[in-house]
Amino acid sequence: MVTGQSGDRTRSWRHSPPGATLPRIAPVPMTAAAWAPFGWLPVEDTDPADATAPHLVFEWADAHANVISHRFDEVVGGPGVLRCGELFRHDAHTQTLLVLDVPAVVAVAETTVAFAGPQDAAAIRAFRLEPLQALVLRRGTWHWGPYPVSDGTVHLFNIQGWRYLEDNRRVDLDDAGAAVEVVVSPA
Repeated sequence: MVTGQSGDRTRSWRHSPPGATLPRIAPVPMTAAAWAPFGWLPVEDTDPADATAPHLVFEWADAHANVISHRFDEVVGGPGVLRCGELFRHDAHTQTLLVLDVPAVVAVAETTVAFAGPQDAAAIRAFRLEPLQALVLRRGTWHWGPYPVSDGTVHLFNIQGWRYLEDNRRVDLDDAGAAVEVVVSPA
């Protein structure tokens, strides 16, 4: 079930029924080709690809930079996994993230996924991020995290819309039967 925009920050902490096994997603390394369906990876200014890179979009002309963080204990986990029970998306702006300090994982799905049932869990992908890796989320890309792969906090340099809470759609993967576990065991 996709919920509204207006700052809906409700978290889904429900667990699947006893004995249920959630699909597990092993994060893959971040590469431009693997990330292409979800956004793009910034390149050095001397890279010829920089001249043809997509542009950041802020429909509300409200670009804002800050440092955000996510803690390992913000999400439910088990031995070697974190449970992804929700995804968010921003339809009016792109979002740029740079991992500052510790390895992390991010889960994503393409903009076209409706999350109407359990079959949509197969559309979720996970990526491992190392410190100083940057990414850009295309407008409308469903995302969760990044969260650190072990106890502690990941700090992220963040560029997104100032009014992101008004542009922060959420899907409850539990309601859709599409929750997954993201493997976070060290690489």
